[in-house]
Amino acid sequence: MIQGTLLCTVRDCRSPLTPGEGVLRCPRGHCFDVARSGYVNLLQPQDKRSKQPGDSAQAVEARRRLHEAGFSAALRDAIGAMLGAGAEDRVLDAGCGEGFYLGSLASRTGFAAHGVDLSVPAIQSAAKRYPQCAWVVANADRFLPYPDGYFTHLMTITARSHGAEFRRVLQAGGRLLVAVPSPEDLMELRGHGKDRTKRVVEDFRERFRLVEQQRATTVADLEQGAVEDVLHTIYRPMRTQPVEAMRVTFSLDLLVFEAV
Repeated sequence: MIQGTLLCTVRDCRSPLTPGEGVLRCPRGHCFDVARSGYVNLLQPQDKRSKQPGDSAQAVEARRRLHEAGFSAALRDAIGAMLGAGAEDRVLDAGCGEGFYLGSLASRTGFAAHGVDLSVPAIQSAAKRYPQCAWVVANADRFLPYPDGYFTHLMTITARSHGAEFRRVLQAGGRLLVAVPSPEDLMELRGHGKDRTKRVVEDFRERFRLVEQQRATTVADLEQGAVEDVLHTIYRPMRTQPVEAMRVTFSLDLLVFEAV
C-alpha cells in the first residue's frame, strides 16, 4: 500500500514522488513502477552490493516458516511492548526483511507501517503477507526515502544501522528501537557471541538518548527441518556435523532511544 510520502532515490534528486496509474513519478521525470502486490522498488544500481542484494529467496522462505511456527512470538511481543506505538503513530522498520515484526505488530495495533529492505524477495513476501503496510525496496544504509521528521517510531531488528538517517526521518522525541543478537542467540549453532550493546549505544550517542534496555530470550525444541531453516537464515554457522533435532536459544538485546 504505497502512499504519496516517498522521495526519489535517483542520485541528488530527493524530490517527492507522486502516485500515478501503477507508478510513482517525481517532478524531474524519474519514474518507478508499483508492483501488483503493492510494493515499489526504489533501489538504485549504485546502492547494490551485488547483483541480488540482501536475503535470498531461500533465506526469506526459511525465516517465514520459523515465524509461522511461532518461534519468534515471544521476541515479537517484547519488541512491541518496548516500541510502544499506538494507532495514531507512523512506524518505520529499516531492514524489515519479510515483514513479520512490523506487519504482525501493525495488525494488532493499527499504526501506519512502512518497511524498507534491500532484498526484493523479502519485500515481495512482506507485501503479499501484509498488504495493509507500505513496503519499499531501498538501501536503508544510505538513504531512507522519506521526508524529514515523518515518523514517530523507528525500529531496526538485527539489521545495519544508519544513525544520521534514522534521526533525520524521526521527529524530535521519537522512539528508536534497536534489536541486536544477544551473546546467547543461537549459541547452539554458532557458539557464544559478543555483547553488541555498548557499541550500539556509542554509535547513537550524538543523536539519541538511551531510555530503556532489556534482553528478550526464548528457547525452542526444533525438529530437524526447523534447525535447517535456522541455518539458512544466519551467517557463518559453526556446525559441521549433520543437522539433528535440538533445543535452540533465540535471544535479542533490545535498546530504546529517544531522538534528541
